[in-house]
Amino acid sequence: MAKPKIRFVCQSCGYVTAKWLGKCPECGQWDSFVEEMDVPERPGQSYLPVGETAKPKPLHQVAEQSLSRLQTGIREFDRVLGGGIVPGSLVLLGGDPGIGKSTMLLDAGMKFSRNNIKVLYVSGEESEAQTAMRARRLGSSGENLLVMTATDLNIILLQAQEVQPALLVIDSIQTMYNSELPTAAGSVGQVRECTAKLLRFAKTSGIAVLIIGHVTKDGNIAGPRLLEHMVDVVLQFEGDRSYSFRVLRALKNRFGSTNESGIFSMEASGLQEISNPAGLFLEERSNDASGSVVCACLEGNRPILVEVQALVAKTPYGMPRRTAVGFDYNRVTMLLAILERRLGMDFGAYDAYVNVVGGMRVTEPAADLAVAAALVSSYRNRPIQHGVLVMGEVGLTGEVRRIGSPERRIKDAMNLGFKRFVLPMGKLSLDEPCNGVVQVKTLEEALDKVFA
Repeated sequence: MAKPKIRFVCQSCGYVTAKWLGKCPECGQWDSFVEEMDVPERPGQSYLPVGETAKPKPLHQVAEQSLSRLQTGIREFDRVLGGGIVPGSLVLLGGDPGIGKSTMLLDAGMKFSRNNIKVLYVSGEESEAQTAMRARRLGSSGENLLVMTATDLNIILLQAQEVQPALLVIDSIQTMYNSELPTAAGSVGQVRECTAKLLRFAKTSGIAVLIIGHVTKDGNIAGPRLLEHMVDVVLQFEGDRSYSFRVLRALKNRFGSTNESGIFSMEASGLQEISNPAGLFLEERSNDASGSVVCACLEGNRPILVEVQALVAKTPYGMPRRTAVGFDYNRVTMLLAILERRLGMDFGAYDAYVNVVGGMRVTEPAADLAVAAALVSSYRNRPIQHGVLVMGEVGLTGEVRRIGSPERRIKDAMNLGFKRFVLPMGKLSLDEPCNGVVQVKTLEEALDKVFA
């Protein structure tokens, strides 16, 4: 009898080596190699169902199929998906622990069941009684929501073929295992093969499959990168658990746009969608405090007005501190260097703190001008007039560069009562005339207009 071959697989990136290594040479993770049995691949193995007599054909001869999307009834969720779930698609939802992934998909399953759409919810982390307890907190469900606790994927797919639901929910993919592989559940090989089997099942049966994926400490979905390439849609659910707001983004979508985002609020009764979040983070803003500026940032295609706060205080130490919450730390240090070099300000003896109120994470460069204005406001101890909106990207030479969709940002700000808008120079096509638009070319000119 031949001795079984052993290999070591990195659980972060899937790198394979014949011996154990302390550090993965591919992704740089320490202590991530796990011993696995070397199982040879089956001949003809494919992730997609392909017939034995498949032949190429001209594109115009391929018959188009018009598929009606399954709408969950959660408008924010449906919009991120592009209008609903496509039958036969494989959707991956990732997010931090406790962020609300299971709650969202269970709520979607309950809304499906109330619309006479059969849903099979399979949990590998909770018992059926625990799932029912969480469902009762969310509301009532119809008879078409079936709950099952299992981790053997072969048994789950047999039950799904017998029940024939319109939607299959797997919570989560890291708890599933394929009995054909002699490795533990959650390993790279198990995650890859279970996802491949779910992909083949979705494409052959026409049943939409939603799977929940855990994330690593870096915020990436755990498992090999191939996992994200195999699925049709990759959704990212993020937010600070210290606050109640959550953001749903589409990182990949074969059936729609990736520029959409959904805003939710975590309440006692579950996740509640926020249809108009434009002024959500401005409810408690002070009128006469220095270091406070309002900026319009895009979450997908949706403008959200956020308050950027800055505090510049004399440092008691030899080395000044730079702290950023909700904004890129490197951009804060860059903006401080621009203010010192181009405007002659001296921040060498001052600590600088920047905070985006409400737990929002601002990633686009359009907030550069607002952060710079907030720093100068706190440095000079001069408050910025209420009703002023500031937005623009700041370059290293001190110029203010154009941003995307300024008309949409201005329109939403006007609906919330803003009268004055400081933004980069460029052509604007506003539906309504606005006399408060101030266009600038340089950072010095922008600050003059802001404090005018």
